[in-house]
Amino acid sequence: MPQLTQLTLTQFKNYSTNQFSFQKRIVGITGFNGVGKTNLLDAIHFLCLTKSYFTRTDHAAVRQGQEGFRLEGIFNRSTSQEMVTCVLRENGKKEVTINGIPVLKLSEHIGNYPLIFIAPDDTQLITGESKERRSFLDQLIAQLNPAYLRSLIHYNKLLQQRNALLKEMSEKKATTSTVLEAIDEQLIPAGNFIHEARHKTIHELKPQILLLYGSIAKTLDRPTEDVTIHYKSQLDQYSFENLLSTHLKRDLLLQRTSQGPHKDDILFTLEEQPFKHIASQGQRKSLLFALKLAALHILERKNDSPPLLLLDDLFEKLDEVRVQNLIQLVCQQTVSQVFITDTAANRLESNLEKLNLPYQICCL
Repeated sequence: MPQLTQLTLTQFKNYSTNQFSFQKRIVGITGFNGVGKTNLLDAIHFLCLTKSYFTRTDHAAVRQGQEGFRLEGIFNRSTSQEMVTCVLRENGKKEVTINGIPVLKLSEHIGNYPLIFIAPDDTQLITGESKERRSFLDQLIAQLNPAYLRSLIHYNKLLQQRNALLKEMSEKKATTSTVLEAIDEQLIPAGNFIHEARHKTIHELKPQILLLYGSIAKTLDRPTEDVTIHYKSQLDQYSFENLLSTHLKRDLLLQRTSQGPHKDDILFTLEEQPFKHIASQGQRKSLLFALKLAALHILERKNDSPPLLLLDDLFEKLDEVRVQNLIQLVCQQTVSQVFITDTAANRLESNLEKLNLPYQICCL
């Protein structure tokens, strides 16, 4: 399995120039709030997936007063060692190299070093808008299938073109367009590919999510809650071609495409009620962890390189029983390298000692 053994950060967020060594599969990172624990995890995310987990723009990850950054990581595989470098230049150009060889397209780097990140604000994945859940699903499938990422990029570009054309047609009061037909001819197969891949992945995720949720959420005096998961897509009932044609008038009025995979969602229920409306904070976070760990297990099974797992502020909003259940699931039932941050070194070390597994604590 690949293991990140060294990480060097230069002008990244609050770091000037710092180097860290990781000797164990389980790594605890401790320190007071504001010292850079989360930023360290975000650097690993950037190195593996070419973008920040938290900031929308690359420049937002640059240390204040500087104009670019450099990240270097050494990954040990079973038979080789690889150095991955990610550089953001002063002109905003982003470059990735592996052992000094440039990655020509950043999208081609996705999946080389698979990764799952879990952060405190990720409960938006459960309670937020549908785009949060689509993004999660898209990133998971993209790490498994390069063809999916290419189709998704192609689909989004076509969607932008279609929306711009719909606006232009609406303003000119036009109802037909050969350009629109040409766009739809490309949009439909890309959308169908995305829809089928998402359905297949959700089908694989569902039993694993429910099993993990039961393991994390169970307590000594309460049985596991009744949770259900449903994938909702407009393409489940009608063909994409039919949806685009029958909703053209509405799309012209709205000046945007109202039908397609960009409207898909994952619905969660608890005791037959919308999960996000009645679940407690602990239940929401338990479902979040179940969702992310189910994705981790799929990556472990289907990828030649087991993913890294980054857990930021693991103990926030979780009671002691759930924390113990989660630590065991994360460290004992996966082969992934695990990074865990916590403000309390003693608390984290106490929980890791119970596992009887080698671990390392990095104090910032």
